[in-house]
Amino acid sequence: MRSRTLLALLTVSVLVLSACSDDGGDDAESPAAGDAATEQPSEEPADEPASDDATLTVEDSDLGDILVDADGLTAYVFLQDTGSESTCYDECEAAWPPIVVDGDPVAGDGVDGSLLGTTERDDGTTQVTYDGQPLYLFASDAAPGDTNGQGVGEVWFVVGPDGKTIEAQAMAMTSGGSSSKY
Repeated sequence: MRSRTLLALLTVSVLVLSACSDDGGDDAESPAAGDAATEQPSEEPADEPASDDATLTVEDSDLGDILVDADGLTAYVFLQDTGSESTCYDECEAAWPPIVVDGDPVAGDGVDGSLLGTTERDDGTTQVTYDGQPLYLFASDAAPGDTNGQGVGEVWFVVGPDGKTIEAQAMAMTSGGSSSKY
């Protein structure tokens, strides 16, 4: 019912606008209607996700100062990565989404800009690195400040502002924990 009302209002609006711009000739209405039809699709690209530069900042947590993304979600490193090359794809990538960027990452409060960099992933996207290590989020971190990925499989760790992983506390927290890497 609501759709029909909206459609009726839209139709009336188009007719009123056409009548207001009519110069008396029948041909004047056709181009106006055609122009309106061609203008609408140009608005659709707004639905595409915007590509933002990744901004990293430092936040205080139960683990000490840690890197977080622009949304306050914790950044992790994967000890099985080879240097700055990511080895986390497919199922791993679903659980541990890489922090990607179009352009250059931005060093926010507390972040050492000289440690911030990027690496190209196999799919052609650009992943943010810190001290040469690719950075990831953890899909099970639902809110800023969550550190649910800390110590998972003894290969996933939060990273501090100095670029070093925060492992000691993780080992104490996960003693007898899961051996799964994801």
